[in-house]
Order: sequence, then C-alpha cells, then structure tokens
Amino acid sequence: MDTVHARMTNLFLQLGLDASPRGIEDFIAGHDLPPEVNIVDAPFWNEGQRQLLRELLNSDAEWALVVDQLNESLHEQQGGGRS
Repeated sequence: MDTVHARMTNLFLQLGLDASPRGIEDFIAGHDLPPEVNIVDAPFWNEGQRQLLRELLNSDAEWALVVDQLNESLHEQQGGGRS
C-alpha cells in the first residue's frame, strides 16, 4: 500500500523538482502550457518525469487528481493575460 499522501508537494518531490511552496509557484508561473498540449507531452519534462506522470494518471485516482490539478494550473497561465 502506498503510504505517501497524494499532494502537490509530494508530486514535485517525485518529479525531482523544488517542492517548496515558492518552488511550486515559480514552476507553474514559468511553464505555460498551451490548451492543445497534454501535460505528459509538455516539452519541459524529461522522459522519467513524463513516465511518472503517465503512471500516476493511469494507476491511482488520488494521484490522478493531483496531476490534474497541476495540469489545470499549467493551462491557466495561457488564459491569465500573460504572453
């Protein structure tokens, strides 16, 4: 059984990214994702990160929700008035 709670900070840790609140905020602010690009196809992931995101989306509803939250946050940047 997975004892790690599905949270954004834990997702960032698993992706090897800065999981601090500021690190998460900076990552999202710095990585705009066009509406037609699926999160797993984003050009800023390495292959290991991409594979992890696929596995989390396909294997566990709790983790899929966290990945979906990240997906929505990355896509929101496009409509937020930023270029």
